[in-house]
Amino acid sequence: MNRLDVLLADDHAIIRDGLRNILEDTDDLRCAGEAANGHALLQMVREREWSLLILDLSMPGRNGLELIKLVKAERPQLPILVFTMHQEEQYAVRAMRAGAAGYLTKEADGDVLLAAMRKVARGGVYVSAKVAELLATEVARPQHAPLHTLLSNREFEVFRHIVNGRSLTDIAAELSLSIKTVSTHKSHILDKLQAAHDVDLVRYALQHGLV
Repeated sequence: MNRLDVLLADDHAIIRDGLRNILEDTDDLRCAGEAANGHALLQMVREREWSLLILDLSMPGRNGLELIKLVKAERPQLPILVFTMHQEEQYAVRAMRAGAAGYLTKEADGDVLLAAMRKVARGGVYVSAKVAELLATEVARPQHAPLHTLLSNREFEVFRHIVNGRSLTDIAAELSLSIKTVSTHKSHILDKLQAAHDVDLVRYALQHGLV
């Protein structure tokens, strides 16, 4: 049996090592490449075809949701399985909208992860019961969708950094943006979430399970 070539994209070597070990115990999947940052990932995607991309959303240099769109622009047929520490409520719907074919948190056990890999690699879609519920809610009741769904992907990224206590200077450095741009994003966030200050943003994030 020809094994499917899997590209692992995660900035933590220990996670890549664990995923590689899981794949080594299979007869149908193999780790054929690894990327520790967004730049390396895009270069590897451009160089050759892959059967499956396992992607962490927290990659240095690029927003994870941006990376999904950039990868799909380069390789529209490449299946992407997001494997991340971020809970479903935080990014799942946005990741699927951007082009991912599956979303799994790092709390999943090995058997579930392998099942998701195989399904996505063969052209299917993998979503947990929680993600399916979130997607169904968005489709069925868009007029009642939470206010944070109005945020752009970049605004949502800035919002998450703010509610996690990061300063605007730190956020600007992390996202490779100017402080002025981050301040503009924050202004839009406050407006869209009908908040007056950072405390309101933190309260909103806690109420909606976003931290």
